[in-house]
Amino acid sequence: MAASMEVRCWGGDWGLPSVHTESLIVLAYAKFSGAKVTVSPIDWTWRTLTATVPELVCGDSTVAEPTQILNFLRKQRFNADYELTARQGADTMAYIALLEEKLRPALLHTFWVDAENYANLTRPWFASRSPFPLNFLVPSRHANKALSRILLTKGESPLHTITEVEGKIYSDAKECLNLLSHRLGTANYFFGNSPASLDAFVFGFVAPLHKASLPSSPLQSHLRQLANLTHFCDNILSLYFGSSHPDG
Repeated sequence: MAASMEVRCWGGDWGLPSVHTESLIVLAYAKFSGAKVTVSPIDWTWRTLTATVPELVCGDSTVAEPTQILNFLRKQRFNADYELTARQGADTMAYIALLEEKLRPALLHTFWVDAENYANLTRPWFASRSPFPLNFLVPSRHANKALSRILLTKGESPLHTITEVEGKIYSDAKECLNLLSHRLGTANYFFGNSPASLDAFVFGFVAPLHKASLPSSPLQSHLRQLANLTHFCDNILSLYFGSSHPDG
């Protein structure tokens, strides 16, 4: 009998099974591939400070990071990509790299660096899901990591400060969303009639931007003009998560 699989991740809200991009990628791929996983939110536990999420536990194996978790699931014969051609497999890798390079910095800035969003949405949410006294530590630690990551990847000369970098990262992110929208077109998924790993990654990146009640977000306003991408997210939520996910 196969060992049971547990996914530890941040919990859900805003109509999403998790508010956390990496956790959403894994939860979506598990649904797409038919993998039965037990979802264990780390909310209100000391893991909010110490855990690397998402984390998949199966028997004696513990796997972190979405790419590694998806590879582990494929080895267990839960493969949402089995019908893809070699070209589609290469396109998948290229688009995932695009998401990481062009969209992630703007998402980090939107949720963790933008002062209005951080004060009114992100910090209160993560503080409320962390036990005392971690509620004082967890949000600021995430915010500091987000700022450092943005400057590390985008702060090359002549752009050195976060203010100088902002314009570049939001321009890149809008371009990335436009490319995704063009590639998706009128289809429900990026390749064929069923979702694959690229759909899980795009869902994980785009759905929080689509569903969060952000007081300040030109990027969210841009996304709302791309109706096929917002429909893509809503379609996955309806078909694969329905009303069964926690806090939805």
